[in-house]
Amino acid sequence: MTDSVKIGNFIMNKRKEIGMTQQQLADKLNISFQAVSKWETGNAYPNIEILCDLAMALNVTVDELLTGIDKLDDGLSYSKAGVDIAYTDTIKREMARHLDTGDRRVLNKIGAFASLYDIHFPMMKEPVLVLKAEEPGSKQKLAMEYGYTESICHDMINHLVNDIIVMGAKPLAVLDTIVCGNAEKDTIKSLVKGISDACRDNECSLVGGETSIQPLVVDAGVYVLTSSIAGIVEKKDIIDGSAIEEGDVVLSVASNGLHTNGYSLVRMLMDKMPQIKLDKIDGITFVEQIMKPHTPYYKAVKGLFGKGILHGMAHITGGGIEGNLGRIIPDGMTAEIDLSKIRLLPVFRYIKKNGNISDEEMLRTFNCGVGLQIIVGRKDAAAVIRHISQYYGCYEVGRICYGPEKVVFINRLEWV
Repeated sequence: MTDSVKIGNFIMNKRKEIGMTQQQLADKLNISFQAVSKWETGNAYPNIEILCDLAMALNVTVDELLTGIDKLDDGLSYSKAGVDIAYTDTIKREMARHLDTGDRRVLNKIGAFASLYDIHFPMMKEPVLVLKAEEPGSKQKLAMEYGYTESICHDMINHLVNDIIVMGAKPLAVLDTIVCGNAEKDTIKSLVKGISDACRDNECSLVGGETSIQPLVVDAGVYVLTSSIAGIVEKKDIIDGSAIEEGDVVLSVASNGLHTNGYSLVRMLMDKMPQIKLDKIDGITFVEQIMKPHTPYYKAVKGLFGKGILHGMAHITGGGIEGNLGRIIPDGMTAEIDLSKIRLLPVFRYIKKNGNISDEEMLRTFNCGVGLQIIVGRKDAAAVIRHISQYYGCYEVGRICYGPEKVVFINRLEWV
């Protein structure tokens, strides 16, 4: 049986140890200071809903709170190492709400050792799984610093989905991993919600994952995100560039900004010129511009799948146009890209000017306004442009010809 006086004294002593007044503790928990006073006099217990937040505020474990005993002098425990099982269990209960997608292919719920997903696709003769893992890079550091917790999840999932749809795949199921130094319930809840919402937006399901608390490996307040996806495509409908032929047209689909690449360079620029954070570009601050979530392209292209008109697609990420488009061009052929046709975004003009960055470096580091490139036959180009333009800007930038290099640039980017 719990001892209210013992627990009250424990709360009071811990509060004083960290130099916090009753009012300061109350403000941290969004309650009245009278509630804290009643706990400390033994006239009331903290509500179960607030136990985890109270334990974090006092830098103790939930177990220590419930017993009123500081276990510092006891033997070693997982809690002392920085992982409070009672606390993590409450986080898992929060996660369960966001993992309930209603997807009938998901055969079990959170708590199982692994996720079960029904891959019976009777409409497909030769179904092929398409698998990919992704993480949002150093953009996640800025996201945590500036409060874009849910937004960075959309970055990660949108990037992940874009990487498999360029092969003609329908996204099915996602597994996420969150590694942190200490698990803050609100942050974990926000991350799982963001990942789940992003999956839903891309017509797939978050079916499970892992939250790993590693206090002696990762600093408190640091969160490292990764995720993996399974998609599916009919074998005959795989888009891998093998259908590309001389005379085909290269189309560009607009990005909304940096997406998830080039952030190490951007952070260097921000360290060198901290005042740029609040500079306005197209009416919003530099920080808001660079934190726009990665554009998702699945809904824009899925209506073109299985028709044989998409000869190749490339997701433009790290390495830019040359580094990504070149991955799908067959040997002996060249994608000739007219740089003067690329519709540059103002944020890239701003970065180039303030960082004094060469065109070559801009093209190698950033997408420069091109998030996706699609290669189609000349006769289908107009129809594909009309279809994609219902969602994002889409326009012709090049052609396929015979040549020894995978990608060749002609003309120059027009920055003015």
